[in-house]
Amino acid sequence: MSNLTIRPINTGFIPTSRKLYHFHHSTHKHLGLEQDEKVSLPCLVFLIEGGEKLILVDTGMAWTERANEYHHPGSVQPEGYAIHEQLEKLGIKCEDIDIVIFTHMHWDHMFYLDKFVNARFIAHRKELEFAKDPIPVYYKSYEHPALGITAPFTGIEIETVDGEEEIIPGVRVFPSHGHSPGHQSVEVDTEEGTYIICGDAIFIYENLDPIPEIHYSITPPARYADIVACWKSIEEMKRRAKGREFILPSHEPSILERMEKTPVFGKKQN
Repeated sequence: MSNLTIRPINTGFIPTSRKLYHFHHSTHKHLGLEQDEKVSLPCLVFLIEGGEKLILVDTGMAWTERANEYHHPGSVQPEGYAIHEQLEKLGIKCEDIDIVIFTHMHWDHMFYLDKFVNARFIAHRKELEFAKDPIPVYYKSYEHPALGITAPFTGIEIETVDGEEEIIPGVRVFPSHGHSPGHQSVEVDTEEGTYIICGDAIFIYENLDPIPEIHYSITPPARYADIVACWKSIEEMKRRAKGREFILPSHEPSILERMEKTPVFGKKQN
């Protein structure tokens, strides 16, 4: 039986459009999306405890000014929400983190890397290659030098994986390409069962819902690099997961409510 547990940590809030981000345009009329609206979503990272190494999945978003100027206006990282501040509240120093696994390398998943001085950083090979040389459409996502700023991964040594691979016993990565070219998800074996930390493979749980009237097994998101890979990745995640509650997206609002009742996931409740 695994002793691994997962602790969600919120690093801020990002307003995103339901039409432009959450749901593919082909689904809008079936979902009754008459007007566009922006919804503020959390930006979650996940601390994996109880194993032979202390692992953090993603490091979260940038500070408010950076997020507003270069990314999503209205984003906010409240005081005390930066990843190093959140870890400090738990009695953990950034130096204590042994491994950081990136689901992908977009700006809201990998800030403050310079603080993790003892960590191994792990990303998918395709993701790292694209992050270093993206097409202009993705310059903002990866904070390309053409914008006049320095990406948070600049000068950081990042190891790569190229498929399904065990990181430590009970923790595995597997490809979930589509949202980005080298997106990957992290499987964690716990006492409750296997969780999937899925990054942005889906934004919200509604992306898992079928739409039978148009023969959709899922409700695909609208933000992707490859819609075919995105679709297949979501289907694969649904196949692997024990249930919806065992899938942990980085931006699902209901996880905040769940955290209030159960700050640590993976332990069987008595």
